[in-house]
Amino acid sequence: MNSGEMKEARRILVVEDDQDIQKVLMDQLELDGYMVRGAATGQEALEIFNAFDPDLVILDLTLPDIDGLIICQHLRKRSNVPVIILSARESLADKIRGLDLGADDYMTKPFEFLELAARIKACIRRREKADHDEKILEAGDIIIFPEQRRVMVRGEHVNLTRKEFDLLLALVENRNKVLKREYLCGRLWKNNEVYPWSRALDVHVRRLRQKIEADPAKPQYILTHSGVGYRFRLDQDG
Repeated sequence: MNSGEMKEARRILVVEDDQDIQKVLMDQLELDGYMVRGAATGQEALEIFNAFDPDLVILDLTLPDIDGLIICQHLRKRSNVPVIILSARESLADKIRGLDLGADDYMTKPFEFLELAARIKACIRRREKADHDEKILEAGDIIIFPEQRRVMVRGEHVNLTRKEFDLLLALVENRNKVLKREYLCGRLWKNNEVYPWSRALDVHVRRLRQKIEADPAKPQYILTHSGVGYRFRLDQDG
């Protein structure tokens, strides 16, 4: 295999305030062929995450500035990167909380590195398979990952509520078509929970525009058709 065919090394961010444990982990992971960065605080972890764009995060919960569970929540809002919590906290409540907040795995200290290495490979493999298998929708500078319920706009992850995501998906799936209010309300609210002419739909449209439009006051994508509904426009001819 020549250098042009070599697969790029996977990147791992190790968030651990115990310097001895952090060094051991980083040294072992580098020996396994990973690119590794370390962070000793939650704030440092968030800053490095943005610049490093890791393929996986190993996260301690007991950090000096921010609880690791809060860091996990922040990471999950930004990205679907796999997160393995590695903590001395061994209570069932902490494990359930960590997994509920989006961690992919939870290991307690002390730990065996070989087991951690196996879990890292499994997490990365699952995420790569999900990314490969998933149907991706692209509309202009918007990318939608339907199964992951994840959206990127102009290269940045955007955090949408459930109904905002459902609304965007409905519009993009029917791009350049005017969707009646009745149809959109049916997609967002089951069992006729909301009357088609309720202002609730307009509120969600306004909030969605604020998150995806470069200028919400002059929307490029989500256009209003008064008295009828909304249209997701891809072309620029109006």
